Amino acid sequence: MPGEPIIGIVGGVGPYAALDLAQKIFDETHAQRDQDHLPVALLSYPELIPDRTAFLVGESRVNPALGMLEVIAELERLGCRVVGIPCNTAHAPAIWSVITTGLAERGSGVRLLHMVEEVAEFVRQTWPDARRVGVLSTVGAQRSGVYPTVLGKHGLEAVVLADSEHQGLVHDSVYDPEYGIKARANPVSDLARANVLTAVTRARAAGAEVVVLACTELPLAVPEHVIEGTPIVDATRVLARALIRAAAPERLRD
Repeated sequence: MPGEPIIGIVGGVGPYAALDLAQKIFDETHAQRDQDHLPVALLSYPELIPDRTAFLVGESRVNPALGMLEVIAELERLGCRVVGIPCNTAHAPAIWSVITTGLAERGSGVRLLHMVEEVAEFVRQTWPDARRVGVLSTVGAQRSGVYPTVLGKHGLEAVVLADSEHQGLVHDSVYDPEYGIKARANPVSDLARANVLTAVTRARAAGAEVVVLACTELPLAVPEHVIEGTPIVDATRVLARALIRAAAPERLRD
């Protein structure tokens, strides 16, 4: 087995988002040859994990935390000690609390990183003068209030779009069965990308100094780091760097 901690990725939430996280772990690792990369295990069992937003808005009664706990258990059996879930919505308290309680009850040795906490800390450290942070997320994450709550603990204010704008420009660009990113991830449809870019513009107009792509499908549509002078935060990349830092900080690319 590898001598370094194995990074575990809970896949299937969605599947392309987990692949994106794995690639960004490789991108953010200081490596000059194959053997310099960190060991990574990705398990994608989407059939085990119901949709997170559907649960949070009351359309499903099965908490997706239960399936994620199964996947984390399998990752732990593979030797993973640091794990990330590339789904911002999964960090909503109604889901996250069940995951952490389940891990504690079984005496798990896994260190599970909190994606939203990592994003808030990243924004605070990178742009110390910024106070208003645009948040583009699923309806489930928006209704849960997870981003405003966590950002608030770091002295930051969440800027969210009006419900109708958020639904049409962000949520539907992820979930629409014809053009949404979950249905068309590679490549992303022109309409989904255009809608997300419009949402960034609306967040900027509402006073956002930084905009977070707070759904892991969104960076697949908008890979830019800056749009019209406004920093764009890829939450997946933040999680990738946090996982490397937790597993082998000396391997983190500057």
